[in-house]
Amino acid sequence: MNNKLGIDFNTGIYIRLSQEDKDKKYESDSESVINQRELLKNYVKNNKFNLVSEYIDDGYSGTDFERPGFKRLIEDIKNKKINCVIVKDLSRLGRDHIMTGYYIETFFPENNVRFISILESYDSFKNQASNDSSTFIIACNDYYSKQNSIKIRNVLNEKRKNGKFVGSLPCYGYMRDPEDKGHLIPNPETAPIVKKIFKWRADGIGPTEIANKLNKAKILTPSGYKKINYSSRLIDRDNWNISTVKKILTNRIYTGDLVQHTQTKVNYKSKKKITLDEKLWIVVENTHEALVDKDTFNYVNTLRKRNTRNYNIKTNRKKRLLEGKLYCKECGNRLTVLYRKKINYWSVNCNRYSRDPVRGRCYSHFYPYNYLEEQILEQINKSVFKLMKALDLKELNNEIVKVIHNETNNDDKIIKNLEIQKEKIINKLNLLYNDRCDGVISANTYKELSKESEIKLEEINNIMNETISKKYKFKNKDNILPNYNKKIKKLLDLNKPKKGLIDTLVDRIVIDKDRNVTIYFKYDIVPVVSFKYKNRNLVRNPYGRKGKTKKNDV
Repeated sequence: MNNKLGIDFNTGIYIRLSQEDKDKKYESDSESVINQRELLKNYVKNNKFNLVSEYIDDGYSGTDFERPGFKRLIEDIKNKKINCVIVKDLSRLGRDHIMTGYYIETFFPENNVRFISILESYDSFKNQASNDSSTFIIACNDYYSKQNSIKIRNVLNEKRKNGKFVGSLPCYGYMRDPEDKGHLIPNPETAPIVKKIFKWRADGIGPTEIANKLNKAKILTPSGYKKINYSSRLIDRDNWNISTVKKILTNRIYTGDLVQHTQTKVNYKSKKKITLDEKLWIVVENTHEALVDKDTFNYVNTLRKRNTRNYNIKTNRKKRLLEGKLYCKECGNRLTVLYRKKINYWSVNCNRYSRDPVRGRCYSHFYPYNYLEEQILEQINKSVFKLMKALDLKELNNEIVKVIHNETNNDDKIIKNLEIQKEKIINKLNLLYNDRCDGVISANTYKELSKESEIKLEEINNIMNETISKKYKFKNKDNILPNYNKKIKKLLDLNKPKKGLIDTLVDRIVIDKDRNVTIYFKYDIVPVVSFKYKNRNLVRNPYGRKGKTKKNDV
């Protein structure tokens, strides 16, 4: 609807209530969502603006702008749905003085958006004295957040030192005491499970078997019980695993001691956490009922140290010909080649399956290594023998020269385009700097606007360095081209293959659960080879146990 300025103002009212505001006691409850909405709607009605939408962030801090309601507001501005934003006061928009100043002084004017803050009488479309105080108010709001953050940290640390639990959720096995929220008591539902885990481990049962026992009993995981959001990195979200069991077994809280302040936020504006040095941890002993005595806890954790093996002999052994080239089709992991020293026997299997066969995280890919290698080499020999008959080594050598030169030319083009992009960004930064020197933009605005360009410039420099390095590697190859004929002949001589030769020729060998083997080569001139593994070990048990035979699963 038209107003005095002769412009149709399609308005969005923005409402924000932080968790801190909720915890405060206001006589008039002026900060509540309901009262903010009522105040803003009355203002819109009295000034005959057109209300398009409400944008609400309930329980979000003003120190950052990663808020769903605010993001939707910005999108609607970009899509020209609204051209006026109204807030109760400047602190509702934000408490970070740099970003709040950016939106008020840069983003809103550039998008021709009228911004109004009712309590400060701020109106960007009016030239009035009250507008001049906004910079000071924004800085005060930021300072308030910083001081408030320091006060909260001090209060929480004081509670921690007094043996009070200040975390959001107690550890699995405990719950808050209804009479004292800073005191933990055993959870009747989960405490017995924690005790069982420690008992099983003390009795010599390993973490894998403990996880299997808990899964068989269909016991909820700690995350499942707390009903918290799972990490996107987890594959088995509802199952116990080794990591979860070990986390419980190494948590000192179960001995009755509180260990807190192990992590902290970088600052009051950031959500990123850093792990603190152990010297800074706040530890208070015997604050609550223990679920395991300290002797058992210490014994269980010495088992972990005792079970640490020396893998030097294993890792320093000579690798088998196909080791590192074998992959499981189902899960994509490498197939592990193992040597069973006691029975002098080599085998292959999927490591993901063999570590946890009960949960069926993959399929068994068990093979006697020697027979598998024999059949794969037969197939490689057949393919390469056919190729050798039809292969023109001179033509192949010329093809390699051509590839190297094409790659070098392509790198030159990439470097040239990056240099153009780099020059544009540097020019943009120079213009911003000139605006800063001329007083067109503030130092804070310059810092915020230049930040993105500097990050992009760093990325371009990194890509340029990588491309230049790659280019010189290809040039070095170009210098040794006369030796390629000899290398190709040696490469194709598979009568006595060596691991280096196989690594040069073969990209990967993929095997599925039905024993279908596919060989992928590094050169397009050698076609992909597929065949089915045949059992050639009908007599001996693959595990080498005397008196037993296995005819099928070899």
